[in-house]
Amino acid sequence: MNASKKLTLGAAALALTIGGAVAVSSASAEPHRAAVTTTAWAKVAANGQILGGQGITGINKFGIGRYNITTSSGLNGCALLGTINTNGGNDPGPGNSSILVGQVNGNTLFIRTATPSSGGTAAVDSDRPFSVSVVCV
Repeated sequence: MNASKKLTLGAAALALTIGGAVAVSSASAEPHRAAVTTTAWAKVAANGQILGGQGITGINKFGIGRYNITTSSGLNGCALLGTINTNGGNDPGPGNSSILVGQVNGNTLFIRTATPSSGGTAAVDSDRPFSVSVVCV
C-alpha cells in the first residue's frame, strides 16, 4: 500500500471514529478507488459487556484489562482503532490511560487497556471501558 493510500485510510478512519462522514476523492491518477467502510464496531463496558455494536460475534474477557473480540468479517488490510471511554462519569483515573488494539487472527481482535499512571495494583493493566472500530477499504 503506497503512502497516499495509507494517508487516505488513516484520515477516513479518524473521521469515522469521531462520527464524521468520509468522501473519497477521485482526483488522483489511479483509475479506481474503493470506498472506505466501517465493517465492525463495539462499545464495551469495563467488565466486557457489549453495550452496542455491529459486526461483532463475541467477546472474551480473559484477564485484567484483556479482551478478545471476534468479528463477523476479516480484518486483513483494515485499520484497527480504539479509544478509552469514561465509565458513566466514574472514570478510575487519575492521569492517563491507554489502549492497544491488535489482530490475533483473521477475524479476532486483542484489546489491552491500562492506566499506567495510577497507583497500586492497577498501575498497568486495568479494566477500562472502551470502543473499537474496524475500518476497511
